[in-house]
Amino acid sequence: MSSREQHWAAHQERGSFWLMKLTALGIKLLGRRLLSPVLYAIVLYFFLFGRRARQSIWQYQRRLADWSGQPRLRPSHRRVFGQFMAFADALLDKLDVWNGKLRLEQIEIVDPGKLHTQLRAERGQLLVGAHLGNLEVCRALAELGEQVTMNVLVHTKHAERFNRLLGESGASNLRLIQVSELDPAIMLQLSQRLDRGEWLAIAGDRVPLHGARTVEVDFLGHRAAFPQGPWLLAGLLKCRLNLFFCLKQQGRYQVILEPFAQAIEWRRGQRDQVIADWAGRYAERLGHYCLQAPQQWFNFYPFWKTDDDASA
Repeated sequence: MSSREQHWAAHQERGSFWLMKLTALGIKLLGRRLLSPVLYAIVLYFFLFGRRARQSIWQYQRRLADWSGQPRLRPSHRRVFGQFMAFADALLDKLDVWNGKLRLEQIEIVDPGKLHTQLRAERGQLLVGAHLGNLEVCRALAELGEQVTMNVLVHTKHAERFNRLLGESGASNLRLIQVSELDPAIMLQLSQRLDRGEWLAIAGDRVPLHGARTVEVDFLGHRAAFPQGPWLLAGLLKCRLNLFFCLKQQGRYQVILEPFAQAIEWRRGQRDQVIADWAGRYAERLGHYCLQAPQQWFNFYPFWKTDDDASA
């Protein structure tokens, strides 16, 4: 497999844990103000020499503009660089979360369905988010709000080491669980956690590296592969499923909780179609929230697997 064709997770595995650990140490020793220029310089380097990432963001921005009919969102080198800088800012905010510097009063919770009142219910539920804004603010719900245990399902092989890093930063109610494959042991563990009243959180916009089950749906006017995992989990675990987004608006985080599915069910022979329907609805909501924070969708790889409009 060529470097161009490598899956996003293969790139992410290289050094991601140690980068976060060193950055966390740096911000403790130097503080955010002194560390910020260093991080921004690193991001500038990746912007200048990361042609693949630049093209991917250019493609996303162009498709968002075309899909929404908003020419102001069309990509330019300045707008693409702005998305890289937004990513650097999100990294610094992530470390603030880990270090306990983000307080609940600094977060606006948009929850028309009153989902936060269900966090202490007898059985847990499933939250599906995206790499839009800052998913680390899950900790605001897990640690600062209702004191519920939040299990974040990830594809990285370094989940246990990240858990140690979370523990070092005092995140006692937040845990990462590797779910590269939905084998019986994982399914039993997740079911038991739900029965204990714990909640599960997973991103719905990343395709796993191994044993990938995907479905193609429309996203921003073009077909794209989305993981089946969240919808399979909800159906097999027979739990309620909600959407979760965390956007930064005017320097303040806005956590959005949106009821999505009371239950996902299928009959024999209908599973693939049911999953495709729910994935399509999710993709539509993701596009809706991308419009609210156009430069905060952090997928720096070819999401649509085409190069027809990647010209950065």
